[in-house]
Amino acid sequence: MDIRNNIEFFRKQFAGKGCKLVAVSKTHPVEKVMEAYDAGQRIFGENKVQEMCAKQPALSSDIEWHLIGHLQTNKVKQVTPFVSLIHSVDSFKLLEEINKQGKKIGRTIPCLLQVFIANEETKFGFDERELIELIELNAIALLDYVNVVGLMGMATFTEDKNQVRKEFKSLKSLSDKIRKMNLPSNIEMKELSMGMSQDYEIAIEEGSTLVRIGTAIFGSR
Repeated sequence: MDIRNNIEFFRKQFAGKGCKLVAVSKTHPVEKVMEAYDAGQRIFGENKVQEMCAKQPALSSDIEWHLIGHLQTNKVKQVTPFVSLIHSVDSFKLLEEINKQGKKIGRTIPCLLQVFIANEETKFGFDERELIELIELNAIALLDYVNVVGLMGMATFTEDKNQVRKEFKSLKSLSDKIRKMNLPSNIEMKELSMGMSQDYEIAIEEGSTLVRIGTAIFGSR
């Protein structure tokens, strides 16, 4: 795989569309991350805490590390000192733990709330009613060391593009709905993380601001 060419390809694809590329470097070695970095890429996504914590000290300090995989509460404290964005906050319990660990080190942690939009049991996330309720009850407002900057969703893994588009539309619609609510200062709907290698074009068309691309940049694992 020509990583530099792939990065440049996606940069052109995203140009002028208000969307940023998250290069998903999970399971790929530091050397491959460096190739992407040398091509100008600065945002990298990792699925596993252990892998992200191993790569972070070995690479440049201006990299933005995004945790995109399922995060267990007992691993939160490992990433809070340096993570730029946690995409996968899928429960209030996890949000509380992130707040607790952020408070310990005096750092506010940017997060996305993961919404369950797929037609698959294996995906995680809040449902719409649950999320609206959390905001209306001011539960998130009390978390001083958490900054919710948007939503994240994973579409059903299917060849049916209409299904994928429908799911992305539903997430954008929810983001717009929340934006119109009376929000506390630690919630703002400025980011929408949706789309991967197989469905990024639909995601951009439906308003994604962060697209997670792995295989199409780094090749198969």
